[in-house]
Amino acid sequence: MSITRAPFGVTPAGETVDKYTLTNAHGASVSIITYGGTLQAICVPDKAGKLVDVCLGYETMSDYLRVPGYMGALIGRYGNRIANSCFTLNGQEIVLNANEGVNHLHGGLVGFTQKVWAAQPCEGDGQDSLALSIVSPDGEENYPGTLQVTVTYSFSDDGELALHYEATSDKDTVCNLTNHAYFNLSGHNSGTVTGHMIQINADAFTVVDASCIPTGELRDVTGTPFDLRTPTKIADGLKNGADDEQLGFGHGYDHNFVIAREGEGISKAVELYSPATGIMMETFTDLPGVQFYGGNMLDPDFPGKDGRIYEKRDGLCLETQYYPDSPNQPAFPSCVLKAGEKYDTTTVYKFSVVEE
Repeated sequence: MSITRAPFGVTPAGETVDKYTLTNAHGASVSIITYGGTLQAICVPDKAGKLVDVCLGYETMSDYLRVPGYMGALIGRYGNRIANSCFTLNGQEIVLNANEGVNHLHGGLVGFTQKVWAAQPCEGDGQDSLALSIVSPDGEENYPGTLQVTVTYSFSDDGELALHYEATSDKDTVCNLTNHAYFNLSGHNSGTVTGHMIQINADAFTVVDASCIPTGELRDVTGTPFDLRTPTKIADGLKNGADDEQLGFGHGYDHNFVIAREGEGISKAVELYSPATGIMMETFTDLPGVQFYGGNMLDPDFPGKDGRIYEKRDGLCLETQYYPDSPNQPAFPSCVLKAGEKYDTTTVYKFSVVEE
């Protein structure tokens, strides 16, 4: 294993941004920039042994600064949406900054996406890691508590990309960290992902309203386009749900799936497969949900890597998480982080090749 560091650019505030590349014994690699803790590239072998970059991204710092969205970035303090940008904690109403209409999305006006993270690389035997850290001060985006966050990316010779999220706060707060990487297992520049096969280990999903805010209902997937418990071509799911109200609200798949699990600990949530390359990505997590976002709103106005224009559904996200709007839904698993306690979760994306 090896880790290399290269300059990637400078923020408008004059902060230096670096790119770290973790390369395993088989030549596969993961590149991370310290701006946003962003996954900039993931190069893994296909069925012919050719390295394929399966992560959408941009080539320069200026691109990341001017393109809207969360391409590849770490998300916090709260991934996904909070209704009306407010919630009650310990009897006190907390009013956050609104950045999607009246709602709060992915940490607000200045989320973790826009921060430069301190980096600590560590080369290991069979696995390299990069620990990224920030401090979010008390009152940032109106969240209570000073939150200290470390996210450690690890990449192994076995093709496992692990994200270990850790956080502590000096006041009770809410915390829901995730990553917004866009995956295309046929290659970032190959076009639509609707030919991918997806299988999600979920018996229910969180129903949303027209603003993609959960209603509180956990609906059985049976008989709906959200029944992805067996491998399903994404295009077929969209076609079968052409008149489905929920897919209409999300402009396609943009929903939290309730992961079916037995007991505690990490378990498999998703399998994603590209018939074109033979690349499979399995997603494992100890969190209760995963947001399957089908790239329905990708912006074609800005070229990505290799000059590729990313069109609608050219990539998809699998964001492991507490359910959206959990602070306002007492029946959902709690995302409250008590003062002095530790937020500690792990998500793993495992890459392999399926032999035909």
